[in-house]
Amino acid sequence: MNAKTRATLPDWLWELLQRLDDELVLRGCVRQTRSPYSAHVRRFYAGRPRTDPVAKDGEVRSWMLDMLRSGLSHSYANQALSALRFLHRHVLNAPAPVADIPRPEREKRLPKILSEPEVRRFLDELGSPKHRAIAFILYSAGLRVGEAARLQVEDVDSQRGQIHVRRGKGGKDRYAILSSVVLAVLREYVRVDRPVHWLFPGGHRPDRHITTRSIQRQVSRAGKRAGIQKRVTPQMLRHSFAAHLLEGGTDLKSIQELLGHEKIPTTVIYTHMAQRNLRKVKSPIDRLLEDKK
Repeated sequence: MNAKTRATLPDWLWELLQRLDDELVLRGCVRQTRSPYSAHVRRFYAGRPRTDPVAKDGEVRSWMLDMLRSGLSHSYANQALSALRFLHRHVLNAPAPVADIPRPEREKRLPKILSEPEVRRFLDELGSPKHRAIAFILYSAGLRVGEAARLQVEDVDSQRGQIHVRRGKGGKDRYAILSSVVLAVLREYVRVDRPVHWLFPGGHRPDRHITTRSIQRQVSRAGKRAGIQKRVTPQMLRHSFAAHLLEGGTDLKSIQELLGHEKIPTTVIYTHMAQRNLRKVKSPIDRLLEDKK
């Protein structure tokens, strides 16, 4: 949390947020989880007249309704509710007053993906060896943006053709694909930039890894330069990796392991996006018209 935000908060709320972050760190939560949890809790308490941190059912319900009526997604509201529940149970050591509030159902939307020609156009628009290497890894290995940002030099195993992904979602390690094409791109990047510890160090702080925001910004810009109408994101590259693997004949179990999904239903969604499966299905109208001929 920056100094400007800190200056706007009362001491009791600042201390509460510090306690929340400490508890999340102790439980092994990465920054991508801690930051939004802290932001949700800060927004809930910032405009609240009461200084007692234990929330009441009524005010939490009103807060949830305000979010949903303002157009925020159910996924966003779900995360906000999770943050408050965590705070009460693990920081305040109080019964969570939000426990009786039903969780809003998440929208069942298909992930957006790029076609293979769009991926080729996108990759051609990447400028520096560093940004090119990051994007190649995101698509070729299906990594989450945070996983790519936190890669260390020693995580690239060129002998076995694998990338060691440390502490992925749920704090689990796994191995991802290291293709020969990407290995060549990485070698060119390493020859130019010579990273020491972090594979992709930050621009101004080489002792720290690159930020996810920086990666997202570069990916989006390359997508625009490629003339792709959709806003290209690192997550879209990950979805495209999975869908294109499925179209190429890779089985769902293997894709599940490569993506680091805990449950197979999370991976099954890509079957709705794979054109290979859709092309096999013949529309009934084709049979009707063929019969008439």
